[in-house]
Formats: sequence, C-alpha cells, structure tokens
Amino acid sequence: MIGLAYAMAQQPQAQGANAPSPILSLMPIIFIFIIFYFLLILPQKKKQDAHKKTIEALKKNDSVVTSGGIHGVITNVKDNTVMLRVDENVKLEVQKSAISVVKSKGENA
Repeated sequence: MIGLAYAMAQQPQAQGANAPSPILSLMPIIFIFIIFYFLLILPQKKKQDAHKKTIEALKKNDSVVTSGGIHGVITNVKDNTVMLRVDENVKLEVQKSAISVVKSKGENA
C-alpha cells in the first residue's frame, strides 16, 4: 500500500480530471477501522456484557474466584459488594466487580 502511494506521488497529475476523489483516499483508513472494530472492539464488548450478566446473577452459595485470586463461597449479596466465606470463621467483603469467575457446582472452592 505504501509502494502504491509512492508510485502515485511520482506521476504528474493534471489539475481536476485525474485527481483522486477524497473518499477514495480515505478508504484504507476506513478499512483499517472496520478491521479493528471486528477483531478488537466487538469481542471485548461481548466479554464485558457477559461479565456484567454474571455479576448480576450472583447469589448465595455460589463458589467464586476474585480478580486477586481469592477463592470463596458467597454468604451474602449486597448492592455493590458480596461477603465471601474464605475459610472457617474468615469472611471478606469484596466489590462485585472484583469477581472474575463463578465456578460451576462440580468444582471445589
């Protein structure tokens, strides 16, 4: 693509008749944006939506892992936080957004 731009810059152009249209010169930038959207932005948005649904579905006795790597079982769900039972007589209150994984029923905490 750079070689094509270099070759076009070397050719003399007449005024008006052979001038490239502005839309045609913007096409590579638009094409790159479309590629970035489908390869980077859209998958990240889907991942964020799935995490949001997971956070909203938290309930008591769910086995979870926080983003800091703490494994625990939810004992209480509040508006923005949850209480985790980490060990016997050890409870932590963490933000809901810190929950990264909700384990399935077959996995141990």
